[in-house]
Order: sequence, then structure tokens, then C-alpha cells
Amino acid sequence: MPRTIPTLGRLALIAVASTQATGLAFAAGPEQHGLPQQAVEIGRPLGFPVTNSMVVTWIVALALIVFARAATRDMKSVPGSAQNFFEWLIESLYSFLEGIIGPHLVKRTFWFFATIFIFILSANWFGLIPAVGTIGWGHSTAAGFKIDKPLFRGANADLNLTLAMALVFFALWIVWALREVGPVGFAKEIFAPKGETTGALKILLAVVFFAVGCLEVVSILFRPVSLSFRLYGNTFAGENMLETMATLVPGLGWLLPIPFYFLELLVGLVQALVFMLLTSVFTLLICQHEEPLAAASQSES
Repeated sequence: MPRTIPTLGRLALIAVASTQATGLAFAAGPEQHGLPQQAVEIGRPLGFPVTNSMVVTWIVALALIVFARAATRDMKSVPGSAQNFFEWLIESLYSFLEGIIGPHLVKRTFWFFATIFIFILSANWFGLIPAVGTIGWGHSTAAGFKIDKPLFRGANADLNLTLAMALVFFALWIVWALREVGPVGFAKEIFAPKGETTGALKILLAVVFFAVGCLEVVSILFRPVSLSFRLYGNTFAGENMLETMATLVPGLGWLLPIPFYFLELLVGLVQALVFMLLTSVFTLLICQHEEPLAAASQSES
């Protein structure tokens, strides 16, 4: 039967996690403390595996959709509290991104960057609710009741989700780059030599920049991995740190994690910003020369 325990977090920092496409159930074996590396399968309706991190993802996504619909359903010239907050959030994000990637790119890409920031931030903060990770199925031990299959798990503490978001960005990055500069421009941006040179120096630079372009291709291919592990690692480590504090001193499990909760609120915001900024800068680097060319053509005319 589902039971709750009066703990506010998850346990012990773990740096390496394995990716399982369906989040297989936590295997039996030596007793493991803290948050398991894999999302736990809690059900299989119609043969479809459902993990505890998927449940949190759906809850957060549904809550954001309901809030957006409620805030924009009846738009008024004098906005209410929900509409006012929603407009402030969108306008602030738009102005912030416009200052980074420019007015041209922000019109095409804002929908993704704003969505990914709001979703990551909401999922990170939802994972700090005390019920996440502390309600589920388990067994009694000498130290108390231990949760084996938590009903909820922080969405971004599952590598499947962070890797999926990184891969979606990678696909969109390719589409945006091809739309902005075309296949030839895309290849030139990576492999072509930069600057004006002639003679033997131009040939030498062409060889050097081609070698640099090969390294750049490797770097581009690793971007989804770095993006996904950065977000996953910080979220997973934070949740484990909270449980460490909650179980460090018996009798003070309700008090010690409180300062770290404020730290995790800040970390959740920073990680959402980092993911959005890195993806937007990656996009700018491949598309940034489009606007100067357009401006030069306008000045010549």
C-alpha cells in the first residue's frame, strides 16, 4: 500500500546515470539508498510503460497548458493577475532573448526557447515539493519505512527527458540553420576559412580550417550529450543532497534541508536559464551572419 514518510528530499550525490528508453523498474538487489538512477516503472496500462518521472512531466505540462489557457482565454485591456503575470513573463523573455540573438532570429525561435525555459523551471521547482520522492510503495526496515517505488520523481532527474529535449533542439538547430544560410552556407560556416587571404597562406588556412571544422562537427554532435547531462546531473545531485540533509541527523530531518531548499530554488532557475542560453547561443553562432548581410544590402540600396 502507498505510504508516506516525513522526509523532504532524496539521498547522496551520484555523477553517472544510465539511459533506459522506457525507464525499467528498479531491480532488486543490495539495498540502495536515495534516488535510483533510473526512473521507476509504476504501471503498464495497455502494455505502455509509465514511469514516475513521466507522471511528473505530464502533471507539469498539463498545469502549464491550463494556466496559459486560463490567462489568455479572456484577454482584457486592463489585465487581471493571471494575464498580467503571463504577459510580463512572455515580454521579459522576449526582450531578453532579442538582446542575445537579435530581432530576426527571435521571431523564428522564441516559441521554443521560451517553452523550454518555462517547462524546465516549472519541472525543477515541482520536484522540490515534499511529496515528490517520498510517497510510494516500499517496505519496513529497522530505520523506518523505505520507499522502493516512489510515485513521483523529478522530471529532469530522468536522463530520458533531458536527452529528449536536447535531441529536439538539435533537430530544430539543423532546420533553423538550413533555413537561414542554406546547405552551402551551413558547410561554409563550419569548414570555410575566415578572413581575406591570398596565395599559399590561403591554401594553408583552408587546410587548417577544414581540420578545425572536423573538430567542430564532433563538438556539435556532443552538444545534445552535454546539454542533457548538465541538466540531469544538477537536478539529480540536488535532489540527492536534500535527502542527505534530511537523514544526516536523526530528529532534525525537517530542519536541515530548509536552507538547501532555497539553494535548489536558485539552482532550478539557473539551470533553466543555462539550458535556454546555451541553445540560443548555439543557434546564433550558426545563423548570426544573416542579419549583417541583410543590413549591408539595405545600406547599398
